[in-house]
Amino acid sequence: MEFSPSLSLSRTLSLLSPTTSSSSLPPFSFLSHRHRHRHLQRQRRCNLSRSSCRPPAIQLSSSSKDDDDEEMVEIEFEEEEEEEYTEYEYSSLDVDSLEREAQLAVQEFSESLSRQMVIEDERSSPKEAQVKDKRRKNTSKNIPDHLLPKVAIVGRPNVGKSALFNRLVGGKRAIVVDEPGVTRDRLYGRSFWGNYEFMVVDTGGVLTISKSQTDLMEELAVSTTIGMEGIPLATREAAVARMPTMIEKQATVAVEESSVIIFLVDGQAGLNAADVEIADWLRKHYSDKCIILAVNKCESPRKGISQASEFWSLGFDPLPMSAVSGTGTGELLDLVCSGLKKVEGPEYLEEENYVPAIAIVGRPNVGKSSILNALVGEDRTIVSPVSGTTRDAIDTEFTGPDGQKFRLIDTAGIRKKAAVASSGSKPEALSVNQAFRAIRRSDVVALVIEAMACITEQDCKIAERIESEGKGCLIVVNKWDTIPNKNQETTVFYEEDVRRKVRALSWAPIVYSTAIAGHSVEKIIVAAAAVEKERSRRLTTAIMNQVVREAVAFKAPPRTRGGKRGRVYYSTQAAIRPPTFVFFVNDAKLFSETYRRYMEKQLRTSAGFAGTPIRLLWRSRRKMEKSDGKGPSTKTQENFKDKEKSLAVTA
Repeated sequence: MEFSPSLSLSRTLSLLSPTTSSSSLPPFSFLSHRHRHRHLQRQRRCNLSRSSCRPPAIQLSSSSKDDDDEEMVEIEFEEEEEEEYTEYEYSSLDVDSLEREAQLAVQEFSESLSRQMVIEDERSSPKEAQVKDKRRKNTSKNIPDHLLPKVAIVGRPNVGKSALFNRLVGGKRAIVVDEPGVTRDRLYGRSFWGNYEFMVVDTGGVLTISKSQTDLMEELAVSTTIGMEGIPLATREAAVARMPTMIEKQATVAVEESSVIIFLVDGQAGLNAADVEIADWLRKHYSDKCIILAVNKCESPRKGISQASEFWSLGFDPLPMSAVSGTGTGELLDLVCSGLKKVEGPEYLEEENYVPAIAIVGRPNVGKSSILNALVGEDRTIVSPVSGTTRDAIDTEFTGPDGQKFRLIDTAGIRKKAAVASSGSKPEALSVNQAFRAIRRSDVVALVIEAMACITEQDCKIAERIESEGKGCLIVVNKWDTIPNKNQETTVFYEEDVRRKVRALSWAPIVYSTAIAGHSVEKIIVAAAAVEKERSRRLTTAIMNQVVREAVAFKAPPRTRGGKRGRVYYSTQAAIRPPTFVFFVNDAKLFSETYRRYMEKQLRTSAGFAGTPIRLLWRSRRKMEKSDGKGPSTKTQENFKDKEKSLAVTA
C-alpha cells in the first residue's frame, strides 16, 4: 500500500482503522448489482471533478477491484461530510443569532405548553386581565405581608364572605359556591384602596349556636365530603362534632390579629338569630376594634336601604352593598381605610428578594395539612380524619432554619377526574382546580404519599402533571412510623419501589417523615431549598458544549438507512426554572427519542440538576448563506425579527 505525502495522519489512521470496513458502508444490500455499479461510477466521476481542489486520494492495491471502489467511495463520503461540518461550525456560526433564536425557541415552547396544560375555569376576559395589571402597577410599595394591617371578614355561613374576599383582592382566590360550609381555613389576600394597602382574611362561617348532629351535617354539608363512607361511624360523628369548633377557632384567630372587622350579613335572608349572637360576641370581646356591619346581596340601591334598616337592632351602622355586582364596595373600603393606620415603607426595608413557593399536593387524606402545621408550628389549617377537609389553596409564609423565606401552599386532595365527576360535588371540582393552579404558581412541589398505602395510578398522574409544568419536585413519604419492622434495608427497597412506579419523577429526591409526631419534617424544607437551587442554576456555554461533545464522542447519533447522521453544531442553556437547553443540529428528525433521553441522562450525570426537570429543545439549523464578503445572509436575521414581532403581538 502506497501513501501520498500530503495525506494527513488522521486520514491515515482512519483508513487503517478496523472500523472502516464493509459493515460501515452505506446500506447497498437492497440494491441490485447493476444499480450498485452505476452508483459507483457516478461517485468516481464526482471524485475526479473535485480532484483539482482536493488532496490526492489514496491508491489502494488489492485483488478485488469492486471492494477497492466501495472503500474509495466511503473515504470520499466521510471526508466530504467532515469538511462540511468543520466549515459550518467554525466559519459560519453567528453565536449572537443562535442565542437569540434559542430565546425565541423557549418562548414558543412555553406558549405551546401553556395552551396544552389548560385548567378548567382558568381563562379570564381581557378586561379582567387589564384590571389585574393595573392593580399590580398601582401597588408601588413593597411592604412585606406580615407588616401590613389585616382586615377580617366574619359572619355566619353562606352570606357571601368568599365573594367579598375575591372582590377586594381582585381575583378568584377563594372558592365561591352557593352552599354553606365551603370555606373552612383562613385565606389571606393582598388588597389596596387609594394610598392604603392591607391584607384581607377570609374565614369560615361561625356557628356559635348549639345544634344537633343532624343540623351540623346539613349546615356544613359534611355528608357529601370526600371519603366519608370509608370512615367508621364513631370517628365520623366525632370529626363532624369538632368541625364547627375548628372553623370557629380559625375565625377567632383571624379576628384577633386584625385591626378592622367586616361583619357580613345577608340582606335577602334578613336578620337571623346567628347574626345576633355573632354581634354580641364581637361587641363583648372586640369592642376596641373597628367593626363594620356590611349588608350583602343588596344589588338594588333603593331596596338596599330598606333591607339594611332591619339590621339596626344589632347595634352597628348597616351599610348596604353587593359583593357580586360591586355596589357599595367603594363606601365599604372608605370605612375600612378610616380604621387602619397608614403603613409607610421604612427606608431600611429593602426590596424583597425572590421567595420560592412550595406547594404540598397529593391524594386526599395523606397528611398534607399536618405537614404544613408541623412546619409552621401552629394549627394553620384544620386537620381532621375526614378526608377533603381542606378546600382552598392556603398560602403561608415560612422562614427556614437558615433564614431563607418560603411560601407554603396547602392544597386539597386530588382525586381522579371520573370520581370527582361522579360525586357531583361542585366544591370538590373547584378544589381540584385550585390545587392545579397552586402547582402552576409554585416553584417546588412536595408530592405527599402515604407510607402504608400503595402507589396508585392517581399518584403517577399527579407526578406527570408536575413534570409537564416544569416544577421542581420532592417526594415526601408521610406516616413513615406506620411501617412495621423497619431496618436498614427497608428504605432502600422502598425507594426502589417508588422509583420503579413513579417513573416521571425518577430525578426527584425522597424524604421520609411523620408529620403528626414532627419527625424529620425539617428535612422537607432542606430538600426543597436544594431543589430550588438546582432549578435556578445555569451552565456556561463553554461547559455546556464540552459536555455535549463528550456525550457525542462516547455515543454518536445513529445513522439512518439513507446514510445520514445527526450532527450537533451548537448548544446553550436558554432559560432557568426549569433549566432549558437548546441544541442546534443539522436536522432534528435525525435524533431519535432514545438518543434525546441519552443526552438528558448525560447532562444529569455530568452537570447535576437533581430534583428538577430539564427541557431539551432541538432546532434544525440550515447552512447559512454567504454573501459577497458581507458574512452571513440577512435572511436569518429577518426571520428572527419576524418571530420576535409575532411573539410580542401574542404576548
